Amino acid sequence: MTVTEETAPASHYDRIGGASSVKAAVELFYDKVLVDPDLAGYFADVNMPGQRRHLTLMLTAVLGGPNEYAGRGLAEAHQPLNIPVEHYVKVGEHLIVTLTELGVPADILADVQTVLGQVQDQVVAAGNRPGI
Repeated sequence: MTVTEETAPASHYDRIGGASSVKAAVELFYDKVLVDPDLAGYFADVNMPGQRRHLTLMLTAVLGGPNEYAGRGLAEAHQPLNIPVEHYVKVGEHLIVTLTELGVPADILADVQTVLGQVQDQVVAAGNRPGI
């Protein structure tokens, strides 16, 4: 038996509603981040429409949607910012709260949290990592 679209499990991307849902999540996420006094400064000189577009493409790929992200890698984009662990954790918390508010199922939230853990060392500055 071959796997067809009818028998293949839906991706997380499809399960949450596809492009419009990811875009809504990114908008709500940045609404939270940009009013957080610990985090807003990172975005003071950032082109936010472009930033929102980049995160939308990246989150789409993480959730199993089409991978059309062609921006800089996480480490290249974030290492120069000297981000401490506690700020990375706050960003992750804002993302999980956002997805929870939008009704994303628990199994998808768990997978997003796993990815956040996997990419932390690419975002957090080397000198700010515990044990380094």
